[in-house]
Formats: sequence, structure tokens, C-alpha cells
Amino acid sequence: MNTADQYLKAIYLAQRIEEGPASTGTLADLLEVSPASVNEMVGKLEDRELVEHEKYKGATLTDEGLERAHNALQTYCIIERFLTNVLEVDEFREEARALESVIDDTVAERLDTIIDRPAQCPDCFDAEQDHCELLESGDHAK
Repeated sequence: MNTADQYLKAIYLAQRIEEGPASTGTLADLLEVSPASVNEMVGKLEDRELVEHEKYKGATLTDEGLERAHNALQTYCIIERFLTNVLEVDEFREEARALESVIDDTVAERLDTIIDRPAQCPDCFDAEQDHCELLESGDHAK
């Protein structure tokens, strides 16, 4: 997953948290980057017609941006579930965040074949709590 996809995923989650356009501040917090970095990348995503941005209101995903964000979140969830269920990594969230930028679609698809991913994934991801609700409620809980 590339940086653009990480931003799209963050915008998707921020829109769910804020129930509307994703603010620069929320995105900066989610991505642990400066607001200036957010503004720069949102501008690039807008140029690629993945995001619509209205000054002082925030960023909203276009249909194509929403599809890519959904796929990026699904990849993240696959990584989290693999680390938890297969490797039994205690700090799976931190590891998943570190790995999401280097795992490509092919690797994610292969990992997906060896995990038990629920059909509703990634819609089971709780944006405010920043984790999959189903992972918390019954999978590897060390």
C-alpha cells in the first residue's frame, strides 16, 4: 500500500469519525504528520480526482477514492488478522501500521488465503477505536 492509499484510508476513517468531511487536523492526528503535509497530499489526491476538498470544511472521497480507501482498509485488516491469528504477535497494531506501507496487493491477497477473515471485513473496523471490533471480541487476545 502506498502513501496515497494510506491517506485515502485515513480520510475514509476520519469521515466515519466526523460523520462528514475529514478535517486536516483529524487527518494529521491519524497519520501522525503535520497539517502542512496533509494539505499537500490532499491537494495531490484532489488533482487525481480521488478526493474533493473544500477549504475550511475538509476532504471527502470521490467514488474512486472511496473504493481505493476501502481496499486499503481491507489490506490493513488482513495484515492485522494475519499478525494476530497466524503469528500471534502481541503488538499487532503497531506492526500492522509499520507493514501496511510495504505490503502490496499480491502479498495481501496471499495472506488473505490463510486467515479467517469475516465477510463483513473491513466494515467491522471501528474508526474511533482504531481497531477491528471482531479482533477484539474473540480472536487472539494476549
